[in-house]
Amino acid sequence: MTERSEGTEDAAPVVTASDEGGATTAQSTRPRSARRGGPGRAKPGGRSGSVGRGKRAILAGVGYLVAFVFVAPYLEMLLTALKPDRELTASPTTFLPKHWNFGNFVDVWKAAPIWTNMQVSLTVAGAATLIALLVALPAAYYTARNRFWLRTPFLLLVLITQMFAPTALVVGIYREMVSLNLTDTLLGLILVNAAFNLPFCVWILHGYFSSIPKALEEAAYLDGAGKVKALTKVTLPLSLPGLVTAVIYTFIGAWNEYVVALTITSSPNRQPLTVAVPSFVTGYQEHWQYLFATSLIAIVPVVILFIVIERYLIGGLTAGSVK
Repeated sequence: MTERSEGTEDAAPVVTASDEGGATTAQSTRPRSARRGGPGRAKPGGRSGSVGRGKRAILAGVGYLVAFVFVAPYLEMLLTALKPDRELTASPTTFLPKHWNFGNFVDVWKAAPIWTNMQVSLTVAGAATLIALLVALPAAYYTARNRFWLRTPFLLLVLITQMFAPTALVVGIYREMVSLNLTDTLLGLILVNAAFNLPFCVWILHGYFSSIPKALEEAAYLDGAGKVKALTKVTLPLSLPGLVTAVIYTFIGAWNEYVVALTITSSPNRQPLTVAVPSFVTGYQEHWQYLFATSLIAIVPVVILFIVIERYLIGGLTAGSVK
């Protein structure tokens, strides 16, 4: 038996079938408009699609604005470095140089021993990073793999040392350097920078070593590897993100250090680049174009380091994510 329901034109016929037992079954009650793609079905690319595109456009705009805020100071430094002397003191001043003087980036190497200062900065930052890592690796590994008395207070003490700024300790540091006869020496700068960055290296490497299952090292022991081989072949490759983070943080911290270097060094050929930069603007001379040109030059080694290490950082973060 077949029955047609009465209603609107859009209503589809309701078909009921009776079986031998008298039971009825509905076969179709969906409106025709829904089946024809009418109001009952959402059209692709409609209102929801336009809203999604609008949100993406807003997020992109906010991202570009934030990027401009961070890039604007460097843009101002570049434009100032390209201005000649007379435009730096002109009134009213202009945002863009009227005469683009690219020779400032060449003359700055003759105005001050920039190359010597850069070599000092590279030596101090590289040596301090190496010493900090060599000391932090065994300390962080031991605290991560062993439970000993006063372990937690020791880790808290390591963290608390990061709260002391070099400026607050500069008097004591200077007196210690004098007693050790390390004033105006590269060794004094290296030891101070390594000591300041050592607690951070210990703390971050401790966290990465703790996150690595000890069962992996035990499996290496069963294969005949010793503790040193298990550390170098198993644990260190897995903790690559922590090592890279420690290297970047320590190198940048030593590269940017200013107060201690200004205090314990006096010879121009033993001063890092951070101390040489402000020497262009003193009470007797003002060469702002050289100051900003040197500041931009000082950024280059750090950018190169990050570009070289970034791929290792990404590879360490994604390692083990796919079986």
